[in-house]
Amino acid sequence: MRILNRMRMFVLLSMAAALLSSLFAAAPAAVSAEEASGTVGSTVYVVEAEDTVEPSLEHFLERAYKEAEDAKASRVLLVLNTLGGRLDSAINIGELIRTSKVPTTAYVQGKAVSAGTYIALNAEQIVMQPGSTIGAAAVVDESGTLITNPKTVSFWTEEMKSAALLHGRDPNIAAAMVNTSLTLELKDLGRTKEKGDVLTLSASDAVKVGYAEYTAATEQDAIDGLKLSQPNIVKFESSVMERIAQFLTTPAVMTLLLILGIAGIAIELMVPGFGLPGIVGLISFAIYFFGHYVAGFAGFEDVVLFIIGILLLVSELFVPSFGILGILGAASLVAGVLMAAPNPKSAGLSLLIALVVAAIIVFVVAKRFAHRGVWNKFILKDALTTAEGYVSTANKSSYLGMKGTTITPLRPAGTVRIGDTRVDVVTSGEFIPTGVGVVVIKVEGTRVVVELDNTAAQ
Repeated sequence: MRILNRMRMFVLLSMAAALLSSLFAAAPAAVSAEEASGTVGSTVYVVEAEDTVEPSLEHFLERAYKEAEDAKASRVLLVLNTLGGRLDSAINIGELIRTSKVPTTAYVQGKAVSAGTYIALNAEQIVMQPGSTIGAAAVVDESGTLITNPKTVSFWTEEMKSAALLHGRDPNIAAAMVNTSLTLELKDLGRTKEKGDVLTLSASDAVKVGYAEYTAATEQDAIDGLKLSQPNIVKFESSVMERIAQFLTTPAVMTLLLILGIAGIAIELMVPGFGLPGIVGLISFAIYFFGHYVAGFAGFEDVVLFIIGILLLVSELFVPSFGILGILGAASLVAGVLMAAPNPKSAGLSLLIALVVAAIIVFVVAKRFAHRGVWNKFILKDALTTAEGYVSTANKSSYLGMKGTTITPLRPAGTVRIGDTRVDVVTSGEFIPTGVGVVVIKVEGTRVVVELDNTAAQ
């Protein structure tokens, strides 16, 4: 049975590895330049960046800019509508825009605050939709609390100023969008940015201070403002895989996959022989990591860490390690899940919910199929009952009321003969000599109590 279980787990893990490999191999590939270019030299790529600034957006834009370069496009119109996100992703996107062979016009459609502002500042031109805003780039943590660490504030302030200087924008305005301790007089706007505030500019204000070239009500108006001769417009879209990845990385779907994964693996380990729960569990985890891989959150190292965790947990069932392998396996699983997630805090919450729900599912299944549980290997199931022919000691209850003769003196313990059987007995405390008749007055398990037989004495 143990060998069969090991073979089953090996087969399941092999299936999971094959599934992960096939899924990762299906990651989106760039469309050829010939398919997307249209009229070479006058092509405008319209790329929408309306998500949180994070690795998924970074990978999407990398693919968009590569295709635009391959198509020898004249311009990328980057449509921004974001409340910000991760600084590291913003910095990488900024570098992508700066180093691209295709110049970028950032079209702020709604909001481009925080990290979105930094991305816009790296573009050659900024065009804003009336009613849109740019700025409010102070650094905050995941809960939205303002970070006041001097090193962090200084670093991000200089990054913003450098991005502003790239195309001749006032660096002091960029600094005022980040540093709450600064005071800045905005003469063109007739107002002052006070200490304790962060600067935000409306579309009209951005034009007045030279942060935006012009305003445009629609994407087409923004393109018309570029003054290109009969531009060929290419709308760059997310691939099917990217849209699937966006769906798979939503908190609700992510939590559901973790529940199925944890419950399936646990049921397979605790109630072996089914096969289906283990397959469902491994497929769920494979889909979880695939979605995060395509979205740009997970790498192969996260998958490897997770598989190591599974192997350690399986080993715990067969190798006596006093729980060490189990602890290491659980830690590897948790680390793999959290490292693959875009937000470790929300991923931790999803994992906690999944553990609770999965524990309930496993408890119900284990109770329903208790006779198949792995713990039954360590439990003696046979009941050693009298009905089954098992007796722990000789039954002496039949001696009650029977008479016998002492073979040895009873002081108060000794031996008597009852019929043809020698029986060890005791008295209630009195002394009875050898060769005297006695009668059994009480039997308590193996203890036989006798007293002097007065009828025999008469």
